[in-house]
Amino acid sequence: MKKTGFGLNYQKISISTSGERFYSITDQIQSSLKQVAKSPSGILHLFLLHTSCALTISEDYDPSARRDMENFLKHIASRDLPFIEHTLEGPDDSPSHMKSILLQQHLAIPVEEGELLLGTWQGVYLAEFRDAPHQRNIIVKFCAD
Repeated sequence: MKKTGFGLNYQKISISTSGERFYSITDQIQSSLKQVAKSPSGILHLFLLHTSCALTISEDYDPSARRDMENFLKHIASRDLPFIEHTLEGPDDSPSHMKSILLQQHLAIPVEEGELLLGTWQGVYLAEFRDAPHQRNIIVKFCAD
């Protein structure tokens, strides 16, 4: 979906997940950038419309780095913490919210010449923290210099 009006330009993209893990979405974000950008340079803003997943930028070259990130978050927000009360949607419910507050629901990425200015090994991830499959929605908005 693409909306425009009063000079605003954004798109909502959906990412399908199939359980808890980090999903590399750099290519989808770059593709969306090409649709929303009206200028070759500016800032691309990403905003995730959910509280049980997150966005992050991290190493996107070696798959073991992704697995380490996933395991780190499972370690610090494990499902067996004795104080957990919020289990309305299952044992992954409260830990998914804990993990999401450690990462972010938004990112701002500089853009030059129509390309994301990411480091050599950097990539954009959607970090899913729920076990069940979900459709995750991200607002993609470009602001020109």
